[in-house]
Amino acid sequence: MKWHHVQENWAAFYDAILDRWPEADEADLDEIDGDQKAFVGYIAELTEQEPGDAREEIREWLAGELPSDVVMDPHHDNHSIQLSAKYVGEGEDEYDDDARFGDDRP
Repeated sequence: MKWHHVQENWAAFYDAILDRWPEADEADLDEIDGDQKAFVGYIAELTEQEPGDAREEIREWLAGELPSDVVMDPHHDNHSIQLSAKYVGEGEDEYDDDARFGDDRP
């Protein structure tokens, strides 16, 4: 993914950021508001690294998947559904209608 995806959808990346850097704080992320330079500085301080090392760590993180609520297209959605199969119980289909869970109301 590219930084502009992160910057344009900053709040959607909070979970991904907190997964990668659990010691990060949402209030601090609110202040950063997608500013790449501020984020590099924050991660450098948070992880006690040099900014260049933090920048490289962020670059590696950017190589990962976009959060599903950032990209909304059928190909990406289907790919995300396929990846979710590991969380679906044996004998169940990840593409099944989930109306029985109560969240498919019109």
